[in-house]
Amino acid sequence: MADSENLITVKDLTKTYRTGDIEVRALSAVSLTINKGEFVAIMGASGSGKSTFMNILGCLDSPTSGEYLMEGVDILGRNKNELAELRNNKLGFIFQSFNILPRTSAQENVELPLLYNNKVAAKERKEKAFNALKSVGLADRINSMPNQLSGGQQQRVAIARALVNDPIIIMADEPTGNLDSRTSYEIMEIFQKLNDKGITIVMVTHEPDIAQFAKSNIVFKDGKIIANNPVKDRINATEELKKIKTLAEEKAST
Repeated sequence: MADSENLITVKDLTKTYRTGDIEVRALSAVSLTINKGEFVAIMGASGSGKSTFMNILGCLDSPTSGEYLMEGVDILGRNKNELAELRNNKLGFIFQSFNILPRTSAQENVELPLLYNNKVAAKERKEKAFNALKSVGLADRINSMPNQLSGGQQQRVAIARALVNDPIIIMADEPTGNLDSRTSYEIMEIFQKLNDKGITIVMVTHEPDIAQFAKSNIVFKDGKIIANNPVKDRINATEELKKIKTLAEEKAST
């Protein structure tokens, strides 16, 4: 792959935590390249280093040593304000617990990242938020409060909020962890469609079936990458949802 396709390059990333006299190495000399347009699932047992790695990629934490380049730019040399701007303009975050504000409508939740973007006028904020909600199938719920939405709908609001600033990469931490199977597949359908449009997705998951929707799986163990393989027999979420619907209809008719 040409360098122009390299979105993220990390080299010898190491993260060490110190508790009293005990030193814990969460990451140990991790090197990896993620190219534009990839859909990567990061897996591993609890304590394997996957969340630490994701936090560093998302500029929420910094390594003890190593290199991190995004679009060829050194990320570790940036100050707090530069990192905050980068997170807001280039990265979209999605979490297991949705992290949407409870007393704020769907549209207002999605507008939040735009409040920190001084290039976007108030009128444009509303338009961009509406378009983002429309893209995840919630055009008719823009005025709904979170308590009026199902878990799957709340996660769609979170996805719309992650999309509103046109990020180059979406970082999703256990995005289906609190959802049932069918709703999880609906979220994966949105991810696959976004990825088809060229958005790079990095997703942490502990669920092997959810990892099958990605294009490649990276497995962590003891702070190291022990596997990095393309997904064989990748699941197509749209096809899977059609099967679920057909089965439900057959059950209902018997």
